[in-house]
Amino acid sequence: MCTLKELCAGLPVNPLPPNRGRDSRVPHAPVRTPNLNPQEQKVALRNALRYFPPGTHAVLAPEFAEELRLYGHIYMYRFCPRIDMRAYPIDRYPCKTKQAAAIMHMIMNNLDPCVAQFPQELVTYGGNGQVFSNWAQFWLVMNYLAEMTEEQTLVMYSGHPLGLFPSHPNAPRVVISNGMVIPNYSSRSEYEKMFAMGVTMYGQMTAGSYCYIGPQGIVHGTVLTVMNAGRRYLGSSDLSGKVFVTAGLGGMSGAQAKAAVLVGCIGVIAEVDDAPLKKRLDQGWLMEVTADLDICVQRIREARKEKTILSLGYHGNVVDLWERLWAECETNGELLVDLGSDQTSCHNPFSGGYFPVQLTIVEAEEMMHEDPKKFRSLVQESLRRQVAAINKLSAMGMFFWDYGNAFLLEAKRAGADVEKSGAGTTEFKYPSYVQHIMGDIFSLGFGPFRWVCTSGDPQDLAVTDAIAAAVLLEISGGEVSSTVRQQYSDNIHWIKEAGRHKLVVGSQARILYSDQKGRVSIALAINQAVADGRITAPVVVSRDHHDVSGTDSPFRETSNIYDGSAFCADMAVHNFVGDAFRGATWVALHNGGGVGWGEVVNGGFGLVLDGSEAAANRAEMMLNWDVANGVARRCWSGNEHAYNTIQQTMQEHAGLRVTLPHKVEDDAILDVALHF
Repeated sequence: MCTLKELCAGLPVNPLPPNRGRDSRVPHAPVRTPNLNPQEQKVALRNALRYFPPGTHAVLAPEFAEELRLYGHIYMYRFCPRIDMRAYPIDRYPCKTKQAAAIMHMIMNNLDPCVAQFPQELVTYGGNGQVFSNWAQFWLVMNYLAEMTEEQTLVMYSGHPLGLFPSHPNAPRVVISNGMVIPNYSSRSEYEKMFAMGVTMYGQMTAGSYCYIGPQGIVHGTVLTVMNAGRRYLGSSDLSGKVFVTAGLGGMSGAQAKAAVLVGCIGVIAEVDDAPLKKRLDQGWLMEVTADLDICVQRIREARKEKTILSLGYHGNVVDLWERLWAECETNGELLVDLGSDQTSCHNPFSGGYFPVQLTIVEAEEMMHEDPKKFRSLVQESLRRQVAAINKLSAMGMFFWDYGNAFLLEAKRAGADVEKSGAGTTEFKYPSYVQHIMGDIFSLGFGPFRWVCTSGDPQDLAVTDAIAAAVLLEISGGEVSSTVRQQYSDNIHWIKEAGRHKLVVGSQARILYSDQKGRVSIALAINQAVADGRITAPVVVSRDHHDVSGTDSPFRETSNIYDGSAFCADMAVHNFVGDAFRGATWVALHNGGGVGWGEVVNGGFGLVLDGSEAAANRAEMMLNWDVANGVARRCWSGNEHAYNTIQQTMQEHAGLRVTLPHKVEDDAILDVALHF
């Protein structure tokens, strides 16, 4: 086992570490199919070898070539470090600046086997959300961070550390870009080739930006989504006895099991892979697991009758589950499901993100590599069958929504019946959860704010929970609308209960949906607590990219933008740039994330609160911008909630002046002018 000091000493090449290959004790990413021609294979191998001195090439070249042949990518398994990979207390890292140590803490959390989906392939979540492209990059980054001063910035090109460049203390310590490919070449097939050649990378959202906090990061958002779905579709906040059916128990989707319990409903979640089922059962997030559809239906009936809370994992394909539920409805006239969604990784449907119902998981993994054309055909047939069953159940009164995982987008491409007559490009027969639920929350300025206690001490996290609850309680007691007060109330309840629900997996982190005022106030209060010693080490504040301002995604975050700009990425790019010069410790800008490569541009940040006055100034300036940018854009698109929110924000901030839209009050004027 190596130490943190050794881990930060640079890439080990003299001598080379022994090649232990892949660890059979951890899950591994599906085999990739980049379809490189001989010349491209040479480029891939040459690119991998350039990290190493020529004296090692005779040993490494055949080894890396074998990885490329077997797995479709050169991960450099030999260099996977022999260390207990986890987020260590910040004072354990051999660094010259606490900011660099905090970033190390976050990187190692993203690769913690308890957190990461495929740790040896450096995938944190989503099936292909990379932290780095290979292990050489990890070693180099750790070394650069150890040597960095506050007069330097580390530049990251899609996993590759370009180097340390002179900067200044108020500049970001790290600037990250992932997948910044020329638009005309940003196709999935081109991506597979470029990733195999080691020149670009899909960072998902918080994987490649070093800000993932385990499944807790989506538990809260899923709780809010299901709870508000109940309010909107079922007319009640009481979901006892109501059945929510969905799919996926992986790195992000695993939150669905816990969320079902927290909102008090009956959650039935299908998952084909037994590894995540076991993980969620061992965590206590799943209460029961069955591979028998008869038992599954029986438990649904029993829980509905008794109105008992249940999170039930169905070990099987979700298509079988949906078709069985329709068969029960058709035969007995009994609708056993009230709410439905899907969180399979449909952003990556042909490389392991979606398993077709016609195949076992083993058969699917073989076919996607050996006969990708046939596999694609089976995936699309499976999607059509899934939608057909959902359509029938919806006609009987079930409410279904797309969870922003590109399910409806891929279903449409597969020829499934999901189109909405007379609708725009981003609209389908069923709404996305942003269009009907989270979009208005974003337009109020509320989104997934989060923080990490770098001490690793649960007591520090408890202190931050108490601080956040007190801050929101004070704000909510002021002059706020009933809609905003409801959001505060939901989140105060969440933060007060969060510790009891044991949501931490990996780093000592917390997520909380908050608006601009809440985020700034919480950050300043936490920074003061670090200064006072009530919190024993710096705290990193961040957010999911899936937020008010962080992401331009026409089929998710900006799907409720109807002025034609849903496909424009100015908001996310400006957020990245604006955060960088307003004080963020690190910033990231990504192509892809959530709904897939080429479908979205998104960005994020990390900000270290070390108790200093400088940290407080950065937090106030950066966090105000980070939210107001998105609210202003949503206001300009015509969202009434955003209009009211930005008006209020301008009254509170004298330096803020936003261009406000004038509404066309009579659409007949347009028809006359256009001679319709």
